[in-house]
Amino acid sequence: MDLGAPGNGSVVIEFVLLGLTETPALQPIFFVIFLLAYIITVGGNFSILAAILIEPKLHTPMYFFLGNLSLLDVGCITVTVPAMLKHLLSSDRHIPYRSCLSQLFFFHLLAGTDCFLLTVMAYDRYLAICQPLTYSTRMGWGIQRTMVAMSCVFSFCNALTQTVALSTLRFCGPNVINHFYCDLPQLFQLSCSSIQLNEKLLFVAAAFMGVAPLVLITVSYAHVVAAVLRIRSAEGRKKAFSTCSSHLTVVGIFYGTGVFSYMRLDSVEASDKDKGIGILNTVISPMLNPLIYSLRNPDVQGALRRALMGRWSST
Repeated sequence: MDLGAPGNGSVVIEFVLLGLTETPALQPIFFVIFLLAYIITVGGNFSILAAILIEPKLHTPMYFFLGNLSLLDVGCITVTVPAMLKHLLSSDRHIPYRSCLSQLFFFHLLAGTDCFLLTVMAYDRYLAICQPLTYSTRMGWGIQRTMVAMSCVFSFCNALTQTVALSTLRFCGPNVINHFYCDLPQLFQLSCSSIQLNEKLLFVAAAFMGVAPLVLITVSYAHVVAAVLRIRSAEGRKKAFSTCSSHLTVVGIFYGTGVFSYMRLDSVEASDKDKGIGILNTVISPMLNPLIYSLRNPDVQGALRRALMGRWSST
């Protein structure tokens, strides 16, 4: 362990990420698996983004938000997986203190923006189904950009607050993190100073960025379900529900894994379960989102086919 100075006044200047496995034989296998997952995620999300940009039928608020969600997914997996791949190739698992804080900041910035954007997308579905006559005025181009911008601002404020608060803690003991990226629960366990303020800030953030958006999403979809059930045509009900099912699936995966990630703050030791939840958060969810949104969406599928056919014909 590298320390800033010897003795009781020592300060940790870098951490050691144990990663997914310490078994040398498994490291090349994990490297190939997560490299493929990274390529698929980046390729899938940029394909969705390209389809939205080139297909005029997809120039709507719902797909504008989906395009931003795709960018966030690419950013989220890029914050964690490339560093993990580097550690799998090398025996050096060290990460400097400042790099650890930077990773923490960008992860919470992107994940927080995800929270707010999923809420905005639920509000968009509420307006489209429950208030169709005023939809175009309530969801104009300027309003769309403002909602995305405010999501980024709120998330930036939270990520900065959490990072600055963490930087005030002293780390003078063990510097080994049983994870593959830096996050608050694991760093709290290594602090040799009081984390009461940090836990309170995290609790406020969880209420503001987790519970409140989830409540708003639930209320929005309660109104949507009530409105859809009033539609007399079975085909109409099916079409209305199909526009919401993809978003609800993504919300379930995102919030389900997020809740488990931060419910274990009282745990004395991190376990391999945290790594599994981290993989769901940072790898599986961003990789599945393009598939979820395109699987039952003929407009996206058609745009992707035209983009691919155009690319092949040009070559």
